[in-house]
Amino acid sequence: MDTLSYKTVSANKATVEKGWFLIDAEGEILGRLASCAAKLLRGKHKPSFTPHVDCGDNIIIVNAEKIRLTGNKLTEKVYVRHTGYPGGQRFTTPKQLLEKNPIKIIEHAVKGMLPKNKLGSQLYRNLFVYAGNEHKHQAQKPKQINIKDIK
Repeated sequence: MDTLSYKTVSANKATVEKGWFLIDAEGEILGRLASCAAKLLRGKHKPSFTPHVDCGDNIIIVNAEKIRLTGNKLTEKVYVRHTGYPGGQRFTTPKQLLEKNPIKIIEHAVKGMLPKNKLGSQLYRNLFVYAGNEHKHQAQKPKQINIKDIK
């Protein structure tokens, strides 16, 4: 009897091939950029995606200070954090954060789209965000990628 046999491929640490991608954030919308970066970090674009393995790629994002937010989010969106002391709630808007540390906006958005467990922490370590056009990963020969091409 002639039958086809399809085996489910489960990636592991030894079989995963990690690449390097460069994304230019100039003029990009924050949420769309973050969701594409999270998808690449997680490895969901690969046919060998395995949910419990770090099979994603390394992502470099440059020009973080030139990111866009639509609508009134630049002034009305609020990031809340707590110092740990009584009455220690602190509030920040994206406009204030862009002036002080533009890298934090993209990192915060991408981290919120990753799993909230040890795997998510490991995936987050594969993200490198830079405020300017320069980065220190030229030796890895990252491929320039346009987020509009990612589906």
